Amino acid sequence: MAAATLTREGGEDAFRRLFRFYRQRDVSDLRGVVDFSVPGGQVFRSQLSLSSVSDQDACRAGLQPVSQWKAYGLNGYPGFIFIPNPFLPGCQRHWVKQCLKLYPQKPNVCNLDLHMAPEKTSDLWGQSKEQLKRKGSSKREPRSLLEKLRWVTLGYHYNWDTKKYSANHHTPFPSDLAFLSEQVAAACGFRGFQAQAGILNYYHFDSSLGIHVDESEFDLSRPLLSFSFGQSSIFLLGGLKREEAPTAMFMHSGDIMVMSGFSRLLYHAVPRVLPNPEGTALPSCLDQALSSDLPVGSVIEHSSDEDWQVCAKYLQSSRINMTIRQVLAEGQKFPEESGTKENGQAPSEDSHHQENSRAKRHKPN
Repeated sequence: MAAATLTREGGEDAFRRLFRFYRQRDVSDLRGVVDFSVPGGQVFRSQLSLSSVSDQDACRAGLQPVSQWKAYGLNGYPGFIFIPNPFLPGCQRHWVKQCLKLYPQKPNVCNLDLHMAPEKTSDLWGQSKEQLKRKGSSKREPRSLLEKLRWVTLGYHYNWDTKKYSANHHTPFPSDLAFLSEQVAAACGFRGFQAQAGILNYYHFDSSLGIHVDESEFDLSRPLLSFSFGQSSIFLLGGLKREEAPTAMFMHSGDIMVMSGFSRLLYHAVPRVLPNPEGTALPSCLDQALSSDLPVGSVIEHSSDEDWQVCAKYLQSSRINMTIRQVLAEGQKFPEESGTKENGQAPSEDSHHQENSRAKRHKPN
């Protein structure tokens, strides 16, 4: 009842009021949260571009044929597409392993670079895996470096000080993630999408992502793609102003969101990470084994039992989100900048991740 009342109320910073409501640890009434596994009300089926992605390319990206996906929209949010877990069995494990073992490696940039010497952050996986495997349920145990990871940037590295991307702070974008993103974008009607920048966010049960708009990319006609793995969360999608109360929805492991068109510049946030609703340590979709017969040209790799043991232990209390963006339009170049020092640095894990005048934050209790 409280959530419904707050949703109806507008006025000054209605978004913030609902964010604080769901941020409360003792909130148990989640009836107002949209669940795309039981669509209805403001949820409707969205059409996908079935001919834009071959079944073979979908399989190479670890995805079911597009004809088997379910896609939904929300009344009042044109351009927003929600795709409940379209991944083939076992394929989510590849992306989890990449986010923990490969993508945090140099030359990519992470929050720990702000506090530690480069040689200390060159192999977070190697320094953390044994500690993670031994980890019990005690909160008093020291956190591994992987558990202190809050964000990683890929491709064009977002500069958290200037709130800009630049031509001179760029590293090669991972080819497997680019291929996955291109297939999802094409299925949603955005053929020719180029994955040029990525921000990976690492959440724990005490984490949140503050209210913000993603508007630093030069080509805002291209969609923002969001992939989630591990524990669930509540996602808030608002309007063009913070005075508009947002809609709350669940995001579960494997779910994909696409924000395009009108929805590309809407305020959004993650107030809360939730335990897997199935009541098990990990969602059942992550227990599924990967097929031994991968198609020719697949970007998916088998994970060793040892590697997955580390990933699974990490995910028991964590959620990983990948957001992929196209920064420049086809043929576009960065504008000339004078007197601006681009250092690609981001604030510490207890500071705001700013992408506009408002804040985007991982905030521990």
